[in-house]
Amino acid sequence: MLELLDVYKKLGEKEVLRGVSFHVKQGETYVIIGRSGTGKSVTLKNIVGLLRPDRGSIKVMGQDVHALSEKQFYELRKNMGVLFQNGALINWLTVGENVALPLVEHEQMDPTQIKEIVRERLALVNLDHVEHLMPASLSGGMKKRVALARAIVRDPKIILYDEPTSGLDPVMSNQINELILSLQQKLHVTSICVTHDMASAYMVGNRIGMLYEGRIIAEGTPAEIQASDNPYVQQFIHGRTTGPLTEVINDSMASSV
Repeated sequence: MLELLDVYKKLGEKEVLRGVSFHVKQGETYVIIGRSGTGKSVTLKNIVGLLRPDRGSIKVMGQDVHALSEKQFYELRKNMGVLFQNGALINWLTVGENVALPLVEHEQMDPTQIKEIVRERLALVNLDHVEHLMPASLSGGMKKRVALARAIVRDPKIILYDEPTSGLDPVMSNQINELILSLQQKLHVTSICVTHDMASAYMVGNRIGMLYEGRIIAEGTPAEIQASDNPYVQQFIHGRTTGPLTEVINDSMASSV
């Protein structure tokens, strides 16, 4: 369903991605882990077309994303839904209007049909009778679920999750994780999930890849990642304060003084 091959991307003077390669099978959830600033969100932005790679290729459903015309890519992107890290709800629109927005903007549909689809998608994320509420009245977990309903409102084949559990307590985080699993089963979607939350990574991921210094340095099932002999992986997944990740940061800070 999705393949990145030797993708490079430079932002300003910093080379963020330096040969990222991985693939995601149909119906699979692939989780990308790694420290802040390693290029996880940049990877998602390249996939969805908000950024273009300097080198390498990105194939979605067999099509090279950046070899397509604007019109062709627009059609391909209809198959992708995105859950942004902060939800990205529009504050002056109601819940119902937020969820309906992709349909209103991109589809020629009857308003009654749109309302029915919105209710169905909200029900899928365990939110009923909230269409009239404003985002400001929602809890953090509810905002995430509304944003998730909007991400699936056009029945995408691929969903990209950017830190879906950030800012949530453990109970609400587990609810979001369960929703991700439920959507994978009910909608048969293929997913990429960027997260720092290892409990979430182990729960939702079929495979996990660790991004470090602009490339995937380890990849495997949750069990394989936990058993990895890579010291960078072990320090990250256990949150240890000492190890090669810390040494690299300390060396970088010392060299800049």
